[in-house]
Amino acid sequence: MPLFNKLQAVFIDRDGTIGGTDEVTYPGAFQLFSYTKESLDTLKNAGVRIYSFTNQPGISRGEGSITDFRNELYSFGFDEVYICPHQHVEGCSCRKPSPGLLIQAAREYGLELGNCAVIGDRWTDMIAAHRAGCVKVLVTTGSGEKDLSKFQSNQFFGEWLEATPDYVAENLLDAVNWLLK
Repeated sequence: MPLFNKLQAVFIDRDGTIGGTDEVTYPGAFQLFSYTKESLDTLKNAGVRIYSFTNQPGISRGEGSITDFRNELYSFGFDEVYICPHQHVEGCSCRKPSPGLLIQAAREYGLELGNCAVIGDRWTDMIAAHRAGCVKVLVTTGSGEKDLSKFQSNQFFGEWLEATPDYVAENLLDAVNWLLK
């Protein structure tokens, strides 16, 4: 189901997807995976816009600043950065698995979300993509292997079960190559 001829944008999670681990690493200490720059450049060279979308609840706890996260993500080459700074108990509409950040980007850039893809390492990324109608690509880096195992062992129900990835990728580069094939 790759959409190369009509793929408008790819939304990419941060922690565990472009670098780091399944835990939050704050700007300054965050390390990209060796293939991330190539992956982002490949999308840009194909004319696809790339957006970061990430939950960073440490911002609302004062553990990091939204400015530092934005500056770091822009420095990696993202065209736009969408960050939810809230904790899950705050009930905002932007925290994944809510599709709020995807809907905001669609409004701001005139995107048809059915012509966009989400790449992430958590099932909440897949649910946000499912709710927005995006192509869903789960990477097995970060939390991806653990979340995929939960799915495969029937630990998800309802909407969590319905948010089946369109593709399970070894890593970001594999995901990008699948989308562009």
